[in-house]
Amino acid sequence: MHACGHDVHTSILLGASRILAETAGEWEGTIRLIFQPGEERNPGGASLLINEGVLEDPKPQAILGLHVHPGLDTGKLSFRGGVVMASADELYISIKGKGGHAAAPHTTSDTILIASHLIVSLQQIISRNRNPFSPSVLSITSFQGGHTTNVIPSEVKLMGTFRAMDETWRFKAHELIRKQATELVHSMGAEIDIHIDVGYPVVYNNESLNSLVRSEAEKFAGKENVSETEMRMGAEDFGYYTELIPGCFYRLGVRNIEKGIVSGVHTPTFDIDEAAIETGMGMMAWLGTTVNG
Repeated sequence: MHACGHDVHTSILLGASRILAETAGEWEGTIRLIFQPGEERNPGGASLLINEGVLEDPKPQAILGLHVHPGLDTGKLSFRGGVVMASADELYISIKGKGGHAAAPHTTSDTILIASHLIVSLQQIISRNRNPFSPSVLSITSFQGGHTTNVIPSEVKLMGTFRAMDETWRFKAHELIRKQATELVHSMGAEIDIHIDVGYPVVYNNESLNSLVRSEAEKFAGKENVSETEMRMGAEDFGYYTELIPGCFYRLGVRNIEKGIVSGVHTPTFDIDEAAIETGMGMMAWLGTTVNG
């Protein structure tokens, strides 16, 4: 169970394609439909499609994308100009040292202790180096080391994610992470391998395009059903597109409290109110023809 709604996005774009085909005599221009392969893992399907020429011959003037949002009721949409989602980089750290008996830690390089210090230390990169007005998150999400109670392991592996809303700070933070991790681990008598897998850039919604799209959404769904999207530290490979052409990534409400459809994405109880599919496909077709026109 993927539980993020990408199957819903596929259904919506298929539905929008049918609407566009059936109304082809009522609008002019060219609309390209791009589906979303491999969004959840680096390097992201969007980057691969770009390399294969999806934004060429002809080059689109703009690009639109949507994502289901369990925080919004069915029938509602939300938009935001500027930076709307974070960049996302994957952290892989391996700490290696002399293992040994847990009753004689002085004969070892205690990789468990070193890794624990490192996890706490890395948080200082965010709290003491980042501009407090620029959101950023560093989370270590996996700690793997040791298999029994009386042995200090010779290797501990950490994994995590780093998110930022500012590309300059993002890559400065990479340097700080490498430097701080390496120096701390070496000072405690162990070795370190650290790999930062650079992932998706920030998602930036073109301000003028967002204003146009939001205005058209209000015509389609009613002003009372259109709101401002909150900034999110989640990431999307849609950011690769917005680096190259004007883009707008908006949210589609899928919540239905009466039906008990209230769970967030990436949870085992995630679901959508399928009535949202009709709203989504109509909205996407409407925006495609009006923005294109």
